[in-house]
Amino acid sequence: MRLFEEAGAAGLHLEDQELPKRCGHLSGKSLVAPEAMAAKVRAAVAARRDRDFVIIARTDARGVHGFDDAVRRARLYLDAGADAIFPEALETPEEFAAFAQEVRAPLLANNTEFGRSPNLDVATFAQLGYRMVLFPLTAFRAALKATRDTLADLQTLGHQRERLPQMLTRAELYELLDYSSYEARDRAYFG
Repeated sequence: MRLFEEAGAAGLHLEDQELPKRCGHLSGKSLVAPEAMAAKVRAAVAARRDRDFVIIARTDARGVHGFDDAVRRARLYLDAGADAIFPEALETPEEFAAFAQEVRAPLLANNTEFGRSPNLDVATFAQLGYRMVLFPLTAFRAALKATRDTLADLQTLGHQRERLPQMLTRAELYELLDYSSYEARDRAYFG
């Protein structure tokens, strides 16, 4: 906890899966006892120095023991001091709404593609009672597909010309990276 705070993190989430951890949308997970997870939450809260540092308790119980156990665990983790709850792998918009009705706390939704949860937009999650939404692999998946397709073009066509419209120009890349400030810093240091 203290290392995260010292590093400048705004918060973290603790989860109730046993090692080895698996993606929350896959089967084959096992969970620690709810009391053990609650103890982890209490320890994190006790170690926290900055009250603004957010401790989110994640439960994977929906995919292991069912919806009711996820609700029970979430309430226990809130009682232990968690600031917010992350119910992993809820399966329908109705489940998201029901969980928000049952667990009165700031809630986090995981909007990963191709998982058990529906792919909803941020506004819909907000209407269902969720104040935080993760998109954990969205940009990565898009980048990997673009990389795969570009490498395939290089292999089969021997060039990248058809990909140019999907690329950042040199000017756009430098603007994104704020490259001019690095150049200015280097001139200040090295003349």
